[in-house]
Amino acid sequence: MHPAFSIILFTTLSGLGYGLAAVLGLGLLDASTLSVKLAHLGALAMIAGGLLSSTLHLGNPQRAWRALSQWRSSWLSREGVMAIATFLPLMVSTWFAVVEGRYLPVVGLIGSVMCGITVYCTAMIYASLRSIQAWNTGLTPLCYLLFAAAGGLLLATVGAFVSGSGATVCAILALILVAVAWIAKHAWWNRLRTLVPLSTPESATGLGNIGHVRLFERPHINDNYLTREMGFKVARKHALKLSRLAILVGGVAPIVLLLMAIFAGGAAAVPAAVLAALCYALGLVVERWLFFAEARHAVMNYYGG
Repeated sequence: MHPAFSIILFTTLSGLGYGLAAVLGLGLLDASTLSVKLAHLGALAMIAGGLLSSTLHLGNPQRAWRALSQWRSSWLSREGVMAIATFLPLMVSTWFAVVEGRYLPVVGLIGSVMCGITVYCTAMIYASLRSIQAWNTGLTPLCYLLFAAAGGLLLATVGAFVSGSGATVCAILALILVAVAWIAKHAWWNRLRTLVPLSTPESATGLGNIGHVRLFERPHINDNYLTREMGFKVARKHALKLSRLAILVGGVAPIVLLLMAIFAGGAAAVPAAVLAALCYALGLVVERWLFFAEARHAVMNYYGG
């Protein structure tokens, strides 16, 4: 699949935003501190920025609202509805944190649950597609949820170290979630690279009983929407290198930096936590690029893919 920058930005930014909002909704940090107030605003900004970037991939963005009407059958529609609905408790929590400096337990917990549901709906847009075997697994929503939670805890850890309250708890939880998220992603990659294709040129054409089917001529001489969006290829050796880079930058580096922040403490803890969050975000971008680049759509059986 074509790894469109707008979709990579959408899944990365919104995932981090929802993760941070969910952590803030649990009340682990002191809502009266400036860093936590800024964290609330930052979470909303990341969510809004991610959702807006997703419209850049649409052929007719002005018709995007119509997707909300198919929530009974479409995960894309459910994600849109949940994204809008989740803004309500998040805005209420942000108002009370920023203006009044206090935490609302009920509203916060509702917002956290809705953030998780929204991220799950986003992941199911891809996991529900049987035509893309790489995505059609329960590991896909698991990875999305774990990456969002780990990213949210990393960003919350930055705020906690700045404010000086709850930093150790957030950092330890972030350490655990970052490790678990990349372990789950490693399992996802192992599954992908050992898959036996369910859809082949033989099954697609119904000529498998005759023998091996090979392409005689492409359906189209020139590129079209299918070849542009679904015909992207990345060499296996490059994919392996990038996946290792993603784990190193987005997993190993944040864990090491968080350990440094915990044991160093003081003024050194804040820059270490910030750097851990930045490394994680960079690794996540690489992971999301590979998520799309390595996916093979069944329609490419008709194009020699």
